[in-house]
Amino acid sequence: MSNHVEIKNAVIRFAGDSGDGIQITGSMFTHESAILGHDISTMPDFPAEIRAPAGTLAGVSSFQLNFSSYEIDTPGDQPAVLVALNPAALRANIMDLAPGGAIILNSDAFTKSEWQKAGYASDPLADHSLSGFKIYPIPVSSLTLAAVENTGISRKQAVQCKNMFTLGVITWLYDRSIEPIKRYIDKRYSAIRPEMAEANKLALQAGYNYADTVELFTGKYQITAAKLPPGVYRRVTGNEATALGMLTASELCGRPLFYASYPITPASDILHELSKLRHFGVITMQAEDEIAAMGMAIGAAYGGSLGLTGTSGPGMALKSEAIGLAVMTELPVVIINVQRGGPSTGLPTKTEQADLLQAMFGRNGESPVAIVAPATPADCFHMAIEAFRIAVRYMIPVVYLSDGYLANGSEPWRIPGPEELPSMRVKFHRDRDMPLPYVRDPQTLSRPWIVPGTPGLEHRIGGLEKQDGTGDVSYNSRNHEIMVGYRAEKVRRIAEVIPPLTVSGPETGDLLILGWGSTYGAIRHAAENARNQGLSVASAHLKYLNPWPANTGEVLGRYKHVLLPELNSGQLRMLLRAEYLVDIIGMNKIMGKPFLMTEIEEKIQTILGGVRPLKTAAVTC
Repeated sequence: MSNHVEIKNAVIRFAGDSGDGIQITGSMFTHESAILGHDISTMPDFPAEIRAPAGTLAGVSSFQLNFSSYEIDTPGDQPAVLVALNPAALRANIMDLAPGGAIILNSDAFTKSEWQKAGYASDPLADHSLSGFKIYPIPVSSLTLAAVENTGISRKQAVQCKNMFTLGVITWLYDRSIEPIKRYIDKRYSAIRPEMAEANKLALQAGYNYADTVELFTGKYQITAAKLPPGVYRRVTGNEATALGMLTASELCGRPLFYASYPITPASDILHELSKLRHFGVITMQAEDEIAAMGMAIGAAYGGSLGLTGTSGPGMALKSEAIGLAVMTELPVVIINVQRGGPSTGLPTKTEQADLLQAMFGRNGESPVAIVAPATPADCFHMAIEAFRIAVRYMIPVVYLSDGYLANGSEPWRIPGPEELPSMRVKFHRDRDMPLPYVRDPQTLSRPWIVPGTPGLEHRIGGLEKQDGTGDVSYNSRNHEIMVGYRAEKVRRIAEVIPPLTVSGPETGDLLILGWGSTYGAIRHAAENARNQGLSVASAHLKYLNPWPANTGEVLGRYKHVLLPELNSGQLRMLLRAEYLVDIIGMNKIMGKPFLMTEIEEKIQTILGGVRPLKTAAVTC
């Protein structure tokens, strides 16, 4: 009988050609991990090309999963297990594998032509270059063909099942049943491709049986369920959570949601998800271009719906003029920007945080908007609601800054109860005795939301400057200055209704690590590891970027040093230093990849002068 070893977490990376079904494999194993109660965090990575040349480095697709018995917020620094379906997958990912880690590879794919195509000068299975790892060569392709030969499918279709064979092996290795995966395959594929569904189940079973009988591995690994807060959970990606959050905002406001967008990676899934929700009254529109999509969202808001549009960096640039129109008309529009590597079309499938200054200033004239940014895939749900809460309360455009790492990554999301959600019911202005469309609420400075056609409340709309109160076109210089002041002050007053900046760790001390967006997990765990080593290190995370929480300056002033890791060249650092005159230390990475915990831990050690060596927890397999 195989030995059973209990471990706390495991980090696995599946890798292969972009046509090998790697993302499906990773998603299925992640789905099963979530069902078993593990905390999970994933990092899909795939080429920008629709179909890069097979067997080349440019065509490698990967999916990394960290699943654990405790709460986690990152997909892990280094995988302990790498599943490589061809030499290119091995070469593209070997440098990330933990020392002594396991490599499960498809030995059938390691022919001379294939390893040469991947850029190897010699066969990596024979030249001892992999001696620092545990190698498990399995003839995956030939065993898969044998497993499905009686299904009647073509050889090409049969080879496509090899990802399920490796999934069967991994499922056995981590002491799981393959029955839930079989049911998942039946649910997703039996109705549309029954012969392929059957073949995939056979390949899955063959991989499981192979691992069970060949005794290639010394034992199985077991991970207990994580102790997460009680509740009902489901696995979500950031884009799925964003869509659900926007829908929830619509229900809370009692107004229909209208979403217009032009397809662009990595924001397109939001359109896909919202289009599935039409039975909730959601209207989606695939516009002819980014400019049209922004105009449609403004029109929807003018008509009394929740106007929403989404894009990524290059599309944001195209929307900028119309965002200025939303500022001038003071309509509650939310603009989603799922950031990616730039400039121009840049790195469409890689992550970056380089659009903050664009969101803050990327329009002509004095045209401030509110900006929010989720911290994790599940947090996308809550910050989507916040975006519309702010938009409708202050009658202002709100930019929602996600990024590719959040959008495609996934984690468990606890479904909140109705009592946990904010009150956002919208009331349109219908008072004929107060017909001025630009009269100000004394608390928020917002103008009334008037649905077109409301009797006695007809008013002008457009991009020309408004006369204070009446909304008529005005070229008066003094009036212009007043209106510019109102629009800026509205944004500043948002600080009155957003939560204060909270700190994890000591309230005062040697070092505060500040972050925003998807850097949350790496920062949080790095700070925790530092504290476990006896260092005075705290962490805080900004989810409101314009305005910042009212206590931001006070928090920054409580620490000897402030470190700000960003996936850009220092955009938030520049803004905070200018506002609070704090000499913030920048830590910048612009490689299309998220921060590793170890990178931040090394920076901590540098700042604190090597007070005490940091020991990162060992990676398990």
